[in-house]
Amino acid sequence: MSELIVGIDLGTTNSEIALLRDGHPVVLDVDDGPILPSVVGLADDGRLLVGRPARNQWVLAPERTVKSVKRLMGQAVSVRMGDQEFSPQEISAMILRTLKERAEQQLSRPVRKAVITVPAFFNDTQRQATVEAGRIAGLDVVRILNEPTAASLCYDPKHRELRRTLVYDLGGGTFDVSIVQAQDGVIEVLASHGDTHLGGDDFDDALMRYVAEQFRERHGVDLLASAGSKARLLRAVEDAKKRLSDHAVTVIEEDFIAEKEGVPLHLKVEISRHEFECLIHDAIERTMMHVERALADASLTPRHLDRVVLVGGSTRIPLVQEMLSDRLGMPVHGEVRPELVVAMGAAVQAALIGGEEVGAVLVDVTPHSLGIRCIDFDDEDLDSDSGRFDYRFAPIIRRNTPLPASRSEIFQTVVDRQPIVQIDVYQGESSDVRFNHRVGTFVVEGLSPVPAGNQVIVQMDLDLNGMLRVSAREKATGLQKAMTIRNALTRPREAIEASAQRVDRLFLPPPIIDDTLADDDESSLDAVDEPAGELPVLIPAPREGQRESVQAKALLEKAEKLRLHAAAEDRDDLDRIMTRVRTALTERRWSDLTQACEDLSDLLFYLDDA
Repeated sequence: MSELIVGIDLGTTNSEIALLRDGHPVVLDVDDGPILPSVVGLADDGRLLVGRPARNQWVLAPERTVKSVKRLMGQAVSVRMGDQEFSPQEISAMILRTLKERAEQQLSRPVRKAVITVPAFFNDTQRQATVEAGRIAGLDVVRILNEPTAASLCYDPKHRELRRTLVYDLGGGTFDVSIVQAQDGVIEVLASHGDTHLGGDDFDDALMRYVAEQFRERHGVDLLASAGSKARLLRAVEDAKKRLSDHAVTVIEEDFIAEKEGVPLHLKVEISRHEFECLIHDAIERTMMHVERALADASLTPRHLDRVVLVGGSTRIPLVQEMLSDRLGMPVHGEVRPELVVAMGAAVQAALIGGEEVGAVLVDVTPHSLGIRCIDFDDEDLDSDSGRFDYRFAPIIRRNTPLPASRSEIFQTVVDRQPIVQIDVYQGESSDVRFNHRVGTFVVEGLSPVPAGNQVIVQMDLDLNGMLRVSAREKATGLQKAMTIRNALTRPREAIEASAQRVDRLFLPPPIIDDTLADDDESSLDAVDEPAGELPVLIPAPREGQRESVQAKALLEKAEKLRLHAAAEDRDDLDRIMTRVRTALTERRWSDLTQACEDLSDLLFYLDDA
């Protein structure tokens, strides 16, 4: 038996340990799961707490708890925990030793050697401190590995041809972005930028304060004033943040979280993904600035990149992926769990050092996007049928999403008092459903007789066996209907030509509709490939600022054209107001944007007549 070398991601917020098993990297379960919170504490009886117990204690007893010690590595400081003082290396060693011992329990063999990852920006002193922490924990640290290098190794362990990867690492407490170049076994970090005080913890804090303010306005009680209620609220918003990565709406609910004049108070707040995104938009925008700086430092543009890799649990937030993809003009890769990719890459490096043959990471993903047909309007014709398009594909589970997957999005009715909606489910990558493959349809009847804009939440759940369950729920009343389709992963991606469709039906089994689910009103139809019927369908729920953004972009385009022929004094006025419009648009200040657009529109009217 060859000597075991493990890979360890010693993170600011969470840590993991991984190894090679049957040629593929695997992360071990260490704390009722693969993730060990990087928190250390002493219980009131003096017992050592590492991981979740320490994290749970932190809000109630911060004087006996230490978190984010990674930020102190390499500094000549001491860390107080209770009535004792420790060096940062000793605290980190407690985390490493916990990982080591729990791995030994699972493997029934000693763990003595390890590859440990560090941020690319760590200096020699910080790296040496990490080695010392490993030695204190009883580990022989055979290699200190840059975290972005580990992430790139996980996706491409062979790296023979020249490849440039942008690694976007947004964890719980820190953010950094690195440009990694690999060729013929040589990996080099070309540039790295970041913020050591920006991460998912800041998102939790923003959401916690938002919910606490709503509760204070409703009940006159500040949940943040009490350590107990603050701790419960923090845990609740952490869970809500995770749910909002997959679902459009969630409810934060905590019974008996406070009391007023002897009367118990309960927390129940509905939070939409859009509300959460507005709270964190500016923070995500700051990360994009670091992305641009890293590219500039490496003397590269986005077109020089071969891949964008996501690292850190906070990259699961859809807004992060959307903004990053939009800025770089290319898809982002999060097929390997972003929380685990660095540990798995460290295991790959450990296996290479040990002379083992390493295969690709095995990940089950959906090969095609799954979504529904909806109505859409041209940006310039939001209030007119002249720009209406009836065949827009609205993806809900996107291609390369790891399985199992559960995702939901909000749509809305098109006309007043709309009583019925048809849900047509498609598979493919085209924005026009007529070029995708239709896998099923069902109808939701009995919608409330309310004005247009009645919200309907469409959810898709796809398991490892290819069973797809689609449900549509009227948000206001809870009215729901659902359909389940087997073999959703094995359906052909495209079915355009009628002859190809006929051949497919001869050789491929039709989807099997499972109508055994009893908790909802379920319906099923055989799959066909063309949009069927004239029943009403939905439109995507507009986001805040959509109309303002469309108007602003149109005005800016017109202003740019008029500016070419304007007099000098008029050009100065144009530049001043255009700057106001662009600033308000970038910072998503919609009321300021509306006023700036009105001023720009008045000036353009004057220049048109001049």
